Amino acid sequence: MLELKDVCFTIRKDGEDSNLVDQVSIKIPKGHFMAIVGPSGCGKTTLLKTIAGLNPESGGALIWDGRDLSKEGDFAPSEIGYVPQFSIAYDPLTVDESVEAATRLRVRSKNHAELDQRIDRVLEETGLAPIADRPVKVLSGGQKRRLGLAMELVSDPKLLLCDEVTSGLDPRSEREIVRLLHDLSRKDGRIVLSVTHSLAHLELYDSILVLHEGRVAYHGPPEQLTHYFSVKDTEEVYPRLAGQTSERWQSSWEKHRVSYYKMLEVNRERAIAAGGLVLPIAPAARADEAPVPKLPGFFSQFGTLLSRRWRIFFRDRGQVFLQLAILICFPLLVTLFSDKAKDPIRRFSERASSDIREQIQESTMVRQDQVKIGSAVSGIIMFQVVLLALMGSNNSAREIAGERSIYEKEKFGGLRPGAYLFSKIAFLSCLVIAQSLWMAFFVNFFGPFRGDFMVHAGFLLLINGAMTAICLAISSLMRTAEQASLLSIYLVGFQLPLSGAVLALPEHVEAFTRPFISSYWAWSGSVEGLQTQVHDAVKSVIDTSLSSQVACLYTLGAHIGVAILAAWIGTRRHQWD
Repeated sequence: MLELKDVCFTIRKDGEDSNLVDQVSIKIPKGHFMAIVGPSGCGKTTLLKTIAGLNPESGGALIWDGRDLSKEGDFAPSEIGYVPQFSIAYDPLTVDESVEAATRLRVRSKNHAELDQRIDRVLEETGLAPIADRPVKVLSGGQKRRLGLAMELVSDPKLLLCDEVTSGLDPRSEREIVRLLHDLSRKDGRIVLSVTHSLAHLELYDSILVLHEGRVAYHGPPEQLTHYFSVKDTEEVYPRLAGQTSERWQSSWEKHRVSYYKMLEVNRERAIAAGGLVLPIAPAARADEAPVPKLPGFFSQFGTLLSRRWRIFFRDRGQVFLQLAILICFPLLVTLFSDKAKDPIRRFSERASSDIREQIQESTMVRQDQVKIGSAVSGIIMFQVVLLALMGSNNSAREIAGERSIYEKEKFGGLRPGAYLFSKIAFLSCLVIAQSLWMAFFVNFFGPFRGDFMVHAGFLLLINGAMTAICLAISSLMRTAEQASLLSIYLVGFQLPLSGAVLALPEHVEAFTRPFISSYWAWSGSVEGLQTQVHDAVKSVIDTSLSSQVACLYTLGAHIGVAILAAWIGTRRHQWD
């Protein structure tokens, strides 16, 4: 049984406390199908999230099977299923792949046979078996609602919460979904609560909870709804609610609660007698009772997430094309400017000339070569660094923020934030390695890098990794993909002017900004790895001081470490909208 005792959820608004859920007290027995209805803004979804634990109750108590959830811990992930208003499946995947991924993330299976059996059962139960191979992106609204239910049923939850799963559907699809929810409530004593704005198909529910401004106005049998509100048709209930304050409706309901709950009990006994309601047998009487599903381990969830991410990547033709275009075009852009960097630098002749004019002329020519080559090499290194910073931003700016709603839903279902974050790191690391090494090899082949190739390739790898990690952290901390992308673009845009590679910054500004500019450290470390003559040429044309390779290495490593820590904080933080 689920029981709410004077449950409240309060927020601070305009300097005052405002109760979005106000002293809600209801009892819901096992095997019950209840609709939560009311006009827009009455607190239906807020109440559902409070029951789920997404909104911590500000007062009162939630009792589940005799356990006070506020004192003895929240629902176990396998006990509860939550179907939100938004789609919780990835469009490139098929129905079967979506249900399989949900099962692998939420249920620990002994073997493939057990896994397949659970998937097949859920697909049959929700009527999705005939379209199991169909991509999610081509499903109708009703089919997507069924898929959302299927992905929650994989763990056999005893409490199923549905938030507006019938909204936007045609009348036939709406009735099919309500009928499906009704049937689901008849199995193993499962409680199904459905938030809906519609007052159609009420005869399929066991009880109706009517909310008005966060308070209970009615909770009883659907056939008594019109009688209680003294209206002829259910469509008149909402206008009737507006005729009185929520306090008066709540007071009225308190007076009639007992009699209407007796009606609910009579209806329940009739359903049990007719065989329309199947309740679970007491555990002591069932030797073969199925054990409560256990969550998969860290590495199992990690493997499932990484496999799913690669599958989505390769099915997104636009993303694959963009990555290939970047991989090919960016190194080509660098080689277009590499001709000047290939020229040799004149050296002073070993034979000293007694002619002053020859000495001046020779010195001038050497200086000109140093300026030309030094500027070209420094610019090409910084060009590569900035392009790889841009690649890093493109890699991860939307990686978490773009799937925020799905991630929060999966985390609610038992997904470990650590497994999720490390699956992202593993996926992005492959992109970083491919992009950075290809840039280094391509530019070295068509425009030889005049220094230690391994050092330069290493710093290109680090700048890409640092910017990818930083933008991943931004993506984990921002609420929307647009916010994360915009901030990441600004971050890359400031890399060049603040690095000091083009123009030296004032010392007081440089001392403050330099530790945070990844491009400076990658550029400085690469310049320090140049051949002595080229290194001297570069130093002769720049005003910015260079740091040692060891300092550059440790600083970029620190950027990556701090960014991953920030991403970890972002993934653990509750950001359910």
